[in-house]
Amino acid sequence: MTQARSPWIAMVALCLPMLIVSMDVSVLFFAAPFIADDLQATPEQQLWIFDVYGFVLAGLLLTMGSLADRIGHRRLLMIGAVAFSAASLCAAFAVSAEMLIAARALLAVGGATLMPSTLALIKFVFDDPAARAKAVAIWSAVLTGGVALGPIISGLLLEHFWWGSVFLINVPVMVALLVVAPMLLPNNTSDSNRRVDVVSALLALGAILPLIEGIKKLAADGWSVSWIGLIVAGIVVGAVFVWRQRHLAQPLVDLTMFRDRRFSASIWINVIGMFAILGNAIIMTQYLQSVLGYTPLVAALWSLVPSIFVGAAAPAAATAAVRFGRPSVIVMGLLCAAAGFVVLATLTTTDSLISVLIGATLLAAGTVALASVIADYVVGVSPADRAGATSSLLETSSEFGGALGIAVLGSVVNVVFRLSFDDPTFSGTPAGQSLSGAIGAAHELPAGQAQALIAAAREAFVSGLSAAAWVGAGVLVVTAVIAAWALRSSTTGVGVASTRNVGVDKFPGESDPSHVEQTERSF
Repeated sequence: MTQARSPWIAMVALCLPMLIVSMDVSVLFFAAPFIADDLQATPEQQLWIFDVYGFVLAGLLLTMGSLADRIGHRRLLMIGAVAFSAASLCAAFAVSAEMLIAARALLAVGGATLMPSTLALIKFVFDDPAARAKAVAIWSAVLTGGVALGPIISGLLLEHFWWGSVFLINVPVMVALLVVAPMLLPNNTSDSNRRVDVVSALLALGAILPLIEGIKKLAADGWSVSWIGLIVAGIVVGAVFVWRQRHLAQPLVDLTMFRDRRFSASIWINVIGMFAILGNAIIMTQYLQSVLGYTPLVAALWSLVPSIFVGAAAPAAATAAVRFGRPSVIVMGLLCAAAGFVVLATLTTTDSLISVLIGATLLAAGTVALASVIADYVVGVSPADRAGATSSLLETSSEFGGALGIAVLGSVVNVVFRLSFDDPTFSGTPAGQSLSGAIGAAHELPAGQAQALIAAAREAFVSGLSAAAWVGAGVLVVTAVIAAWALRSSTTGVGVASTRNVGVDKFPGESDPSHVEQTERSF
């Protein structure tokens, strides 16, 4: 039995698959040119090879979380490991772009089973609230670190092997998980009487996918009818999804959880945290490569530096939450991240790398600290029979927040770039629309004109970066003020998931939930 073994050994089994799942978000950054050349992929197919993983992952998280509660978290984890291994082999040996797109979609199906299952299992592996808080913090740090590690692993593998190797590294980890999971992880009781509503699952897909695609199109294309239509469609389908959940005896998402102000605020703050960290990551990648002139691999290596400090920030946040209370740590995390944005807002075209690393580290440490504390809270208040569904709700909010950050902050950069670009010769051309467009146009110009164009484009981009950073800082400060109010004692009279039954952990600085009234729940 798992309880007889060290729970920290089980934690290794839970973290390794999450490292692989998060790496697969970014592992194709360097492999894309090789894939495009080998498989003769069109630009549209290349886009789908990248995007299909995130889209399917986000769309299936809610469904897989609910399925985990029905059949058991360990069982779904192992099913997901098999699917992920099979999909990795298919991707590695794909002979066409269509085959690789399908394999990436299957990878996302496997990933969607692994994410809520691992987070929910932490609840059953760690009985002690303080130990569980540290475990969730480590889980959050691994998830963030994997995204940063993906391009580096990809770059190193591509130095010696063909592009399929970036997928083959998944297989031994998943095989190891299949071997050790039955020995280390608890086989929590499943609820075979609970059914997964297929209509709700389809509605969740129909709401999340258009919303995320619409938000991404906003960042790429600016104002257009296409992204407005996608977002409106997503909102309409989402409204139908909410209506159905309110009328089902066994909903995919238990909306009564949102009656507690602290729970609702926690989910929204998680959205803002992911908004900040992923929105900034895309911008800083361009800054390191196109402004400071680093190669993609060197830029990826430097981007990994903040992750080292993040690895310490997450456990430190768990310890601080015990002493000062979760609300205080969340507010401080938001303010720390805002300070990081302020540092980044002061960057110039000639700044040293130190300024970039300081700003990025403050931002990453603050957001990961608050995300780990929120994740621990959500896991702690979730009832045992809904742990998977509740975990998937948190992870879906992360996916949405990341897409929102990329769209909003990316759009700010693009708009300010166009307004700041002061070379009338290229106004209205691709060179006057983005930094990458200017660099592409410079290749066709004489050396003197090319240097002048790139210099003007870099100045315009840095102006856009500064504006986006100030917007990010403002959003985080406003969220911190709201969080200070929203995370205090809830007086709504309704607790999260019948908190008296599930035993919400009371940390210093938090109100005692014992006053919360029992809420009738139907399954």
